[in-house]
Amino acid sequence: MRGIPSLITDIRKKVFTEVARMAYSGQGYEQADELPYIIVPGDQPLHRESVFLERAIASERVRLAMGLNLRPIQTRHLLTEGMDHAAIAQQYYEPPLINIIPYACHACPTDRYQITESCQNCLASSCQRVCPRGAISLQNGKKVIDQSKCVKCGKCATACPYRAIIHLERPCQAACGVDAIGSDQYGRAVIDQNKCVSCGQCLVSCPFGAIADKGQIYQLIQSIRQGDQVIAIVAPAFIGQFGKHSTPEKFVSAMKVLGFHQVVEVAVGADICTIEEAKDFLEKVPAEQPFMATSCCPAWHSMVHKLFPTLSGNISMTLTPMVFTARLVKRQYPGCKVVFVGPCAAKKLEAIREDIRSDVDFVLTFEELQGMFEAKEVDFATIEPSEALNEGTAAGRGFAVSGGVAKAVTDVIARTHPEVEVKTARAEGLRACRKLMTLAKAGKYDGYLLEGMACPGGCVAGAGTLLPVDLAAKVVGRYQTESDRDSPLESPYRDMGHGLD
Repeated sequence: MRGIPSLITDIRKKVFTEVARMAYSGQGYEQADELPYIIVPGDQPLHRESVFLERAIASERVRLAMGLNLRPIQTRHLLTEGMDHAAIAQQYYEPPLINIIPYACHACPTDRYQITESCQNCLASSCQRVCPRGAISLQNGKKVIDQSKCVKCGKCATACPYRAIIHLERPCQAACGVDAIGSDQYGRAVIDQNKCVSCGQCLVSCPFGAIADKGQIYQLIQSIRQGDQVIAIVAPAFIGQFGKHSTPEKFVSAMKVLGFHQVVEVAVGADICTIEEAKDFLEKVPAEQPFMATSCCPAWHSMVHKLFPTLSGNISMTLTPMVFTARLVKRQYPGCKVVFVGPCAAKKLEAIREDIRSDVDFVLTFEELQGMFEAKEVDFATIEPSEALNEGTAAGRGFAVSGGVAKAVTDVIARTHPEVEVKTARAEGLRACRKLMTLAKAGKYDGYLLEGMACPGGCVAGAGTLLPVDLAAKVVGRYQTESDRDSPLESPYRDMGHGLD
């Protein structure tokens, strides 16, 4: 569904826009009570059974966008409850980050084979004959599956010559690579937060828009309005996310309209990360550990710690591009505030780690930033361009796509130590990442550099992106060719790694 406009994307954009507009107005969070009526106007529902339910869901979306918890539905609570503590210029996320709004959930089937109207009731009855449990029968002239007998083997669907049998899965559950989504007593989806790694793939997979993450839009704008020097560090996947007119030069101008003091490419930090991970690999593999895994993706990192704790020491100790860039910026602009702007929901949790929270003050997704552009009525077609972003190398910008991290690291090793052959393996999507680590645990990848990306396609497929994944990857590829430098070894910051760790 990503990249396809829908009621869900429209509502999310409205929520982010109205929260941003309220923050920019300077009139206080008390206006929040009015936002559900702005987001869901009129007296007729757009997509649910009542306008009152739509506004109730919009209310919870507003709270989540402001970093607040969902309200209990058993007792009465005001929409603005707790906002006095959240509506400040410095507010960390309070887990859980990813939330399911219960009364927005459709209680989708979790795992079921179903015979559709395409069934021709053929004489062969192949579906019946291959079923090991006799779960398929003819009732009132139509074949049906007895779900109490069905073992979900799928043999019937394979045997049907008309492909009339479909496999229904709960989309959010199918998208969760760590099996963190189950059901409550009413069949609604619930998240096991002990398993969840906050990748956000469930969020972008829910066809009913029942899943949302928390945000810091209001707090960030409060910081800008109170006069803080707020600098945006922008992940390489930003390119093209805001339309065909959003060139890097126009993007910088647009960010300054929002109140940002400066814009810096996170590709700069990716270049530093590349050099440090190359050093890390050369020093530790195989002398100290059998293989090394990349450190950039926080959801991959969290998955390894939760599911493969004995292998977590094999993850590179190198800081992520976000942190390297943030520390570099805070050195250059003492006293500033840093906001990471990127495609990733999991970065929000990375930023509240005790060893990082002083480096990264806020995290915004591209989707949330789009709401800020809407609130300030930024038009990329007419805005005048500003200075270019030209400090990141092609390799650093390539971190946005799957395989980009491993390629950058191996290219640096090939240049600095041509006698060393580095074998790599990579996985995209958490299910594939789990398989990769299972094989690594069995010794199949000794001597390897392993790259794990929680989102299929890499960062361009993050939960906070706006473009279709394939298109986003192509745009990033073009953006790489526009860099004046190919290798991190050509970066002016190539020797700064140890000074920032």
